[in-house]
Amino acid sequence: MNSEPITSHEAAASPLMKGRSRTAVDYRYLRMARIWAENSYCRRRQVGALVVKDKMIISDGYNGTPSGFENVCEDEAGVTKPYVLHAEANAITKLARSGNNSDGSTLYVTASPCIECSKLIIQAGIRRVVYAEKYRLMDGIDLLERAGIEVEFLRLEGLPPDDVPEEKRQDEGGR
Repeated sequence: MNSEPITSHEAAASPLMKGRSRTAVDYRYLRMARIWAENSYCRRRQVGALVVKDKMIISDGYNGTPSGFENVCEDEAGVTKPYVLHAEANAITKLARSGNNSDGSTLYVTASPCIECSKLIIQAGIRRVVYAEKYRLMDGIDLLERAGIEVEFLRLEGLPPDDVPEEKRQDEGGR
């Protein structure tokens, strides 16, 4: 029997991480992103994002105004102000200020990224994006796929806060 410790790279490549448990972990991080979205002051839409690397959350973000601005995302007519940042952009810029490295990480976001955020995702070295809600425009997803980034849609809508669909639980041998 080999007593060598398993490195995080080997664990990430194991069948267990690629198969059954990966979906359950993805749902958990998406639920956490959904909770993080509640920090947004935006009335029209609240979006949350988490950047995860080696099973650790290395950054987070939610949509809102830049630092130092009033926490009002929409004008009097309910239209989103042009300087509101998306959750993904907030998470990625927070990474840049923290010194953390996002190469090879996964982004969990409650809504599919727009094309502008997709450009940032590509440049940040994020290798995988998991999202829970399809936005009206899918050009951001198309760009991510063109760049070779793994993209996965997992619906959270209608799930209880701490539940995973029955077929996913069966894949894991129950809970």
